Amino acid sequence: MTDRSNVTPDDVRSFLPGTFPGDLGIDPLEIGNDRSVGRIVVDRRHLHPGGFVHGGVWTALADTVAAWVTFRVVPPGADFTTIELKLNVFAAGLPGDELMATATPLHKGRTTVVIETRIDRRPAGGGQSRLAASFVATQFVLPPSD
Repeated sequence: MTDRSNVTPDDVRSFLPGTFPGDLGIDPLEIGNDRSVGRIVVDRRHLHPGGFVHGGVWTALADTVAAWVTFRVVPPGADFTTIELKLNVFAAGLPGDELMATATPLHKGRTTVVIETRIDRRPAGGGQSRLAASFVATQFVLPPSD
């Protein structure tokens, strides 16, 4: 495992192409020890057949942004995997909307990390941003392999 304990948005942009989050167009905006922020601008690939953002997109956005802050809180050289997640969506996402995800650690343990991600939706064409989804993930910390 590459040490990603000091990962930056530019680092993420370099390893996202060709990955699931990269294919979804998730853009890293900020990564620190206490929070990470990323966004997508909704387009056709994010929609279910009814024309609204697919539940998997909400989950992938939240889990991806949660991973960035998790890189910063696990020991150098350690890895992790999501072992539990919960998502509540409060508002539909539509084409052209900006979905902004902000992830913050709730628990930084030796074997688990719990991250909360809030997703705000700014409607296409502007308007007031408001909470659209809430996500909590538990990450299992995998120690560095020798």
